[in-house]
Amino acid sequence: MHLIVSDYYFNMTITNPLLLQNPIEKVDQIVPDYVEPAISQIICENRETIESLVKSKQITWDNFMLPLEKLENRLGKSWSPISHLNSVCNSEELREAYNKALSMLTEYSTELGQHKGLYQATKSLYDARDSLNLTETQVYILKHALIGFKLSGLHLSEELQKEFAKIQGDLAQLKNKFEHNLMDATMSWTKSIETAQDLAGLPETELAMLEASAQSKEQDGFLITLEIPSYLAVMTYADDRELREEVYTAYTTRASELGPDKGKFDNSAIMGDLLRLKHAKAKLLGFNSYAELSLESKMAESPQQVLDFLIELNQKSRQQALQEYGELEEFAKEQGVDDLKAWDVAYFSEKLKQQNYQISQSELRPYFPVDKVIDGMFELTQHHFNVTFRQVEGSATWHQDVKHFHIMRDGEKLAEFYLDLYARGHKRGGAWMDDYQGRFKLDDGSVQAPIAYLTCNFAPPVKEQPALLTHDEVVTLFHEFGHGIHHMLTQIDELSASGISNVPWDAVELPSQFMENFCYQPEVITMISEHFETKQPLPQEMLDKLIRAKNFQSAMMMVKQLEFSLFDMRIHMSEPLDANGIQGVLDETRKEVAVSIPPESNRFQHGFSHIFAGGYSAGYYSYKWAEVLSADAFSLFEEEGVMNPETGKKFRENILEKGGSEEPMDLFVKLRGRKPEIEPLLRHSGIKA
Repeated sequence: MHLIVSDYYFNMTITNPLLLQNPIEKVDQIVPDYVEPAISQIICENRETIESLVKSKQITWDNFMLPLEKLENRLGKSWSPISHLNSVCNSEELREAYNKALSMLTEYSTELGQHKGLYQATKSLYDARDSLNLTETQVYILKHALIGFKLSGLHLSEELQKEFAKIQGDLAQLKNKFEHNLMDATMSWTKSIETAQDLAGLPETELAMLEASAQSKEQDGFLITLEIPSYLAVMTYADDRELREEVYTAYTTRASELGPDKGKFDNSAIMGDLLRLKHAKAKLLGFNSYAELSLESKMAESPQQVLDFLIELNQKSRQQALQEYGELEEFAKEQGVDDLKAWDVAYFSEKLKQQNYQISQSELRPYFPVDKVIDGMFELTQHHFNVTFRQVEGSATWHQDVKHFHIMRDGEKLAEFYLDLYARGHKRGGAWMDDYQGRFKLDDGSVQAPIAYLTCNFAPPVKEQPALLTHDEVVTLFHEFGHGIHHMLTQIDELSASGISNVPWDAVELPSQFMENFCYQPEVITMISEHFETKQPLPQEMLDKLIRAKNFQSAMMMVKQLEFSLFDMRIHMSEPLDANGIQGVLDETRKEVAVSIPPESNRFQHGFSHIFAGGYSAGYYSYKWAEVLSADAFSLFEEEGVMNPETGKKFRENILEKGGSEEPMDLFVKLRGRKPEIEPLLRHSGIKA
């Protein structure tokens, strides 16, 4: 397709990169003007092809499902870079284009889910599975596709289908607005600091980061922002208690009716609207609550089963969490603070950790230069999963800091990924993996290699110094890389089940949390650590301290995650709640679970993107659910040897390569020879239940 773009582009007729076979190869040329025309054209062409496909008299995999997957593949490869750029290079123009295309995509997706011809063709193929000799993977895909039709309102009346479609469209826009409000609120607040004395307590690395932040804005001194590296630097190290309170308040009131920007980017009404619409959607589909609807496609069988699981973990963890918090309060009193506040917890926790273990994250930073960590992570992956890595120079990217890699095996390319590690303006906070395309065997026998994006928000390099990671950040990188290899090492040929496709939400965290465990193994730490100046490995004494400190306040961290998970499940089990009702559920959950109650001004929920803007609605429990699986899976390595390549091969063949081709529990049993047990999670977390 060719189109005329704005005067800025000299009114030249140029090819829309989103309509090329591989738009990612021209990602640096994608501009907002291209988005709507490309998505509109692809959807239009897909609709025509689908109407032709469903008229086939003899439905087979090759003449129906394979062409459908090809349509999905083309649309996905055009939409994926748009969605990704919206997260990592956001602008007003891109937002507008993204929102318009999102509306078209939501309408199209709902239309396919309610398409009776598609349903009949899918069902007839499923019913003929034996006579057509379909593979187990193909049958599994069809089974879940039929569930998808049910969850799209296929059997509703025409009038109710229209209502369902409107709900879907409204939900998509509200989620997007929630995320944009949070991003705008995060970028809106900054604080200039004149001298290093005003930031007493901050280590040199953190000071250099804040100084570089000021310089990037052409300011003198130091600049505090609400991006995570900056926020954590102040909360963890700043001796000035009033400064910590000010930064804490700005961060925990983002996108709410309170705080420095009170009401300006407020997500209060959006949260209520999202819950109301999700509840209405669930009711239309015959469920009692959105929580029931959410679990229809997950491993967990019912909301009550999830609550019982979370409450059991709380019962096993709470007493130890209270003891840990009591120890922190006593320590703060010894330092002259009798009333421990929310903005004191990270600060005194770091000092207590130093007292108990003589180690801190800032001391560890010089030993984890980012390139060494990446090289070691690659070395570990090569050892266990029989792959090598090659950096690709000169590729088109969306930012100069992005690196492009190929994953190789026996001289052939298995996969590709783009690594975007550093925090910057107009980039969504947090860390995530997303896919550009999945593995897909085409009708000519060629195989499309999977491609992923791995995104973090670490502090960037400063002057001549490389980016230095805390050990916590190393764990984050390994987590996201675990998601990445789950997607990229798949050997499933069908697009609908390769990589992370078709994997239930409460199983998808297994590989990511599994990889975290390696970050505390002496054999692996020697691979990923090296002082950035002296090139010396992490001294044995520091290594021993790091491992001993692994479970410092682990019960406190456990109950914090349980608080988030219970809150999420309960608001989605309830009748629709407004902002006050949401706050009420959070307050009650905290009374039951939390070891300390934050100030009334805390509006954590207004920034809880996982459940309000992401895919974790009535699904945040997945982190703990999958951690039971991942801890038990890693216990196999503890039994057979952390660096045993045969154990790595087992994990690769039974988990990483299988994607969404089988039930996760069946895959786990093939790996372990039994169903998962909770004991390894408690043991790894240092919880003495």
